[in-house]
Amino acid sequence: MGIVDRVARLIAAVVIVILYLSNVLMGAIGILLLVLAAVFVVTSIVGNCPLYRVFGMDTCSSTKKE
Repeated sequence: MGIVDRVARLIAAVVIVILYLSNVLMGAIGILLLVLAAVFVVTSIVGNCPLYRVFGMDTCSSTKKE
């Protein structure tokens, strides 16, 4: 994952958490989006999104080939 992708995921996760804590997002949708936010944080920290590999996507400009 590229740095822009990682930062965008972290920003999206923060926005989701803020909306949930301010009661804009509630119920099942709110909880589902909180889970998505957690996935965004984990994939940003790890730097790898499993779905990108499935779909053959790459957002990193300097990919190491092994």
